[in-house]
Amino acid sequence: MRKGSAFLAAMGLLVTGGVAACGGPDDSAVGRVGVILPDTKTSARWATADLPYLREAFAAAGVQADIQNAQGDKGQFQTIADGMISAGVKVLMIVNLDSGTGKAVLEKARNAGVATIDYDRLTLDGGANYYVSFDNVRVGELLGQGLVECLAARKDGKPVIAELNGSPTDNNATLLKQGYDSVLRPKYDSGAYLRGPDQWVPDWDNAQAGTTFEQMLTENNAIRGVVAANDGLGNAAIGVLKKYKLNGQVLVTGQDATVQGLQNILAGDQCMTVYKDIRKEANAAAGLAIALAEGKQITTATDVTRDSVAGRDVPSVLLTPQPVGRDGISKVIADGFVTEEQLCTPEFAKYCEEAGIR
Repeated sequence: MRKGSAFLAAMGLLVTGGVAACGGPDDSAVGRVGVILPDTKTSARWATADLPYLREAFAAAGVQADIQNAQGDKGQFQTIADGMISAGVKVLMIVNLDSGTGKAVLEKARNAGVATIDYDRLTLDGGANYYVSFDNVRVGELLGQGLVECLAARKDGKPVIAELNGSPTDNNATLLKQGYDSVLRPKYDSGAYLRGPDQWVPDWDNAQAGTTFEQMLTENNAIRGVVAANDGLGNAAIGVLKKYKLNGQVLVTGQDATVQGLQNILAGDQCMTVYKDIRKEANAAAGLAIALAEGKQITTATDVTRDSVAGRDVPSVLLTPQPVGRDGISKVIADGFVTEEQLCTPEFAKYCEEAGIR
C-alpha cells in the first residue's frame, strides 16, 4: 500500500462532471446504491456501526441505498447481489465473505455496467473499481506493538506468544498477520520471545476460535501473550483463560474497539484493542458511491492497494487506525463510537469508575 496526496479531497472525493464507470443516468435507478454486509456473528461492528453510519451518510445525501446483510451465507450473498443488480443499482458496494464469492458477484456487476466498491475487505482478483478500508498492515503493526508494550510492563522473561489469526480466506487477516509478524519476528529471532502456536480461524468463527485456543493452551501452558486478530477472537481466548483462571495473567490483544473488547480491557482481561473510526470509513465509502451513482467521474489521486493475485493496483481510501488501552477508552466514547451507558453496565461499573469514565 502507498498513501496518495489527499484523502480523496477530505472525504474521498474530487469529482468532475462526466459519465461514471457504471454509465449514464436513467429513470428510477439514478442514485441507487446496493450495499452487502457480511454477517452479524463474527463482529458486532457490522450491525452496530457500519449499518447505521452508512444509512446516515446516504440519507444525508438524499440517495436511496439498499443495505442488506448476507449473515455469513455465500448463497444468500449471491442472491442479494443478483437482486440488487436486477433492480438497477448504479453502484454495488460489498464486504466479501471470501474472495471467490466476492469475485463472482463483482464480475456480474461489471458485466451489467454497475460500478463496484470493495468495502473494508479487498476481493483478490475481483476487479473492484475502488477499495475503502483502514490500513490493515498498520492495524496489525499496532496489535504487535501493543502486545510488546504490555509484555514489557510485565517483565515475564521470555514469554511464549500464541497467534490467533483471522480467516485464511480474508485478505484483511493476511495483512493483519503481515503487520504483527513484522513486529514480533525480531523478538523471536533475538530470543526475547518464544514462538508459540500459530493458527487461523476459518470464517472468523468465535466459537471455533475458543476451541482452537483451548487446544493451544492445553498443548503449551506456558503461553503468556496472545495476538488475537480482533476483539471477537480475543474474547474467545479470554473465555478459555477464565475457565483455567488465567485471565489477566495471559495478555490478549484485539481490534475493532467493540463494547465487549473495551469492557474486557476495563476488567483487565484484554491488553489493548485497535480503534477504527468506522464512521469515517462509512462516510468515505458512501461519498465515493454517491459520486459514482450521480454520474461523476473520480479524477483525484488516491491511495493504492496492491491486488497480489491480479497484479494490479486498486485505487483506494485507506484510513488511519489508533491503538487503545485503558487510558484511551474515553476518546472512543468522546467520538460517539460507543456510549458510557453501553460500557458501564452494572457488571463493569466499578471498572469504569476506576478508569475515570464515570
